[in-house]
Amino acid sequence: MSEIVTVDIGGTHARFAIAKVAKDGMITLGEPETLHTEDHASFQTAWQDFRQRMGGTLPDAVAMAIAGPVGGEVIRFTNNPWLIRPKLIPEKLGCPRYTVVNDFEAVAHAVARAPEDQFMYVAGPDEPLTSDGTISVLGPGTGLGVAHLWRSGDEYRVQATEGGHIEFAPLDNIEDTILARLRKRHRRVSVERVVSGPGIVDIYQALAALEKRAVADMDDVSIWTAGMKGEDSLAAAAVDRFCLSLGSVAGDIALAQGGFGGVVIAGGLGYRLRDLLPQSGFAERFRAKGRFDSLMGTIPVKLITHPQPGLFGAAAAFVRQHGCPKL
Repeated sequence: MSEIVTVDIGGTHARFAIAKVAKDGMITLGEPETLHTEDHASFQTAWQDFRQRMGGTLPDAVAMAIAGPVGGEVIRFTNNPWLIRPKLIPEKLGCPRYTVVNDFEAVAHAVARAPEDQFMYVAGPDEPLTSDGTISVLGPGTGLGVAHLWRSGDEYRVQATEGGHIEFAPLDNIEDTILARLRKRHRRVSVERVVSGPGIVDIYQALAALEKRAVADMDDVSIWTAGMKGEDSLAAAAVDRFCLSLGSVAGDIALAQGGFGGVVIAGGLGYRLRDLLPQSGFAERFRAKGRFDSLMGTIPVKLITHPQPGLFGAAAAFVRQHGCPKL
């Protein structure tokens, strides 16, 4: 076995783990450490915190999954003030071998390598994801991550995208109200403004306005908690509406990418919704694509249940780029 540090950085959390890689490329994750991004001034100080927790030393190879575009000389996060300069990773972190990928590119690598028993049925035919074709991958969290995976037998390719920033398309008067509310603050409203963890606030407030109800200001965590526990009927309705919108967006992504071999829901929030999604209006909205209703009904929709797909997928991307790190 050899070891690499694997990191998954989102808008709210930065997750670290040590991954052991066998000679055949098999990856085993150690216990992850989760740090709050707002508690650290930079990624380097978070790295130093993790290194201290690991006893003061770390492997000299790192795989990083990052919530945002990763192609430039300076990586700026979509929902996080940190900056990362990839060319400085060997100097700043002491890791001459490194891989940097978009967070949902990493999740797509995890989808490519995860066994069938790590996928849960959500909608469509209850059958395995295709082994020959395109699979769309998306997931709500602090933002909305989107990628896609093409595979043929044992070969596969992953493509990162910024599909979370396509425009939000309402389907009924409730979503018209949500859009109107968001347009007061944003000239252009992307699907991420609705189908993400923070989006539940605008859904909740829009429902309150439709019912002409005065409600207290609540943050997204409070609304999610109250809605999923059934402690607040309006919050519960907001969660149901979120599932509908997620179904619409997932169907649009599958159409745009040609993800007819399957759709995989991921992300921390997606995992929290795992028991609710199959019973919600997600499936109906996923299929509701006019002339393509019948085609949409043939697509298996799954939820990946791997506990840390970002960390696992980042390590998989490292192995794919560099091979197994030296002992």
